Amino acid sequence: MAAEHASPQLLRGVDRAAFAVALAVRLRDRGVPVGLTAIEVLARALAVSPPRSRSALYWTARISLVRHQSELAAFDAMFAAVFDDAMLELGAHRAPPIGPSGEDRLAPVSGGARDEQAGSGLPWVSLPPVVAGAEDSDADFAVPERLPSALAARAEVPFDQLSAAETRLLGQWLAAAVRVWPARRTRRTAVATGGHRIALRSTIARSRRTGWEPIELVHVRAVHKPRPVVMLCDVSQSMQAQATAYLYLMRALTLATDAEVFAFATTLTRLTGVLAHRSPEAAIEQATGRVADRFGGTRIATNVQDLLASHHGHALRGAIVIVASDGWDSDPATQLAAAMARLRRRAYRVIWLNPRAAAPGFTPQVSAMAAALPYCDSLLPADTFGSLAAAIGEISSAVSSTRSRGSRDGTARR
Repeated sequence: MAAEHASPQLLRGVDRAAFAVALAVRLRDRGVPVGLTAIEVLARALAVSPPRSRSALYWTARISLVRHQSELAAFDAMFAAVFDDAMLELGAHRAPPIGPSGEDRLAPVSGGARDEQAGSGLPWVSLPPVVAGAEDSDADFAVPERLPSALAARAEVPFDQLSAAETRLLGQWLAAAVRVWPARRTRRTAVATGGHRIALRSTIARSRRTGWEPIELVHVRAVHKPRPVVMLCDVSQSMQAQATAYLYLMRALTLATDAEVFAFATTLTRLTGVLAHRSPEAAIEQATGRVADRFGGTRIATNVQDLLASHHGHALRGAIVIVASDGWDSDPATQLAAAMARLRRRAYRVIWLNPRAAAPGFTPQVSAMAAALPYCDSLLPADTFGSLAAAIGEISSAVSSTRSRGSRDGTARR
């Protein structure tokens, strides 16, 4: 037994999962039903007790993969076909070298099986191939090259150059970027072990168990919830290329932060309910059909005033308000400035997303945009899905850093 433990492992450098799957596939070809559980059991058994001889490997595989006595003949035939005449004595100094290229390398097995195809060996080695050499080293080994996926590369393509399928996929990709959203502190508290405040009422109530001696203190801390967000999306003629992508952004905000979302051209349309649909395609289709005046004129000032005067105006208090528009407005600039001033006083932050802001040397020369800009906290480009994701990240980091500074200031004052 001691000599057996001292011998080198039989399958050193072998991908155990691929090895187990390869054996299972060959058994299935011979009519033996091998389930995923048996494959997992074999992979775990090889990890816990690495076989050091062909006999140990035989019994490990047989116990893991075979369930009925009628399957033993097929298993023995498969094992003999694979391992007869195979060089299994791969000691510590016989580890297969890593090839310069190619996918998972298969070790040819010259077994006596007549029904095994040539070159269809077992996956002895499935380490990632080496693709490039290190710059400051003459060694042959280097880290595998990582390339962006095709979908990530399309995220920097303008909206009007994307197909409907790509827009749908990137819309789902964008939803992942909105999962992290800044939170705000509420007046509610919850019991927490690490809380910095002592709940007197709860502490006194618990002291009944100890003769009214407050031995155990109950700590609480403030409850945080996602910062409310309200988004207004311009769906006029000049924003036709960006409308669908912005609808995906509004849907992501609706699902992640319970946002209130509106589309506007000449009138204001609330889309919160339809965009919360479970199916993205159905949500976008219903939202597009709900806006009757889409791809027409634009009245930004009128719609902002309508929102402030409606019963949805209370949603603006303490909220992050995102306005997605190119700023082309048929209303007077003074009217928009007055509406934006009211909006700024009510909101926590006002963010303006402008697809034209990504152009080099962009300056807000449109009168409406110039009138609204003094009341905006940020003007961010939004011409691609990548810029939309970056804008979400910038909004989150800016709000979080502001909250951190406020917390530090409050601590200093105390």
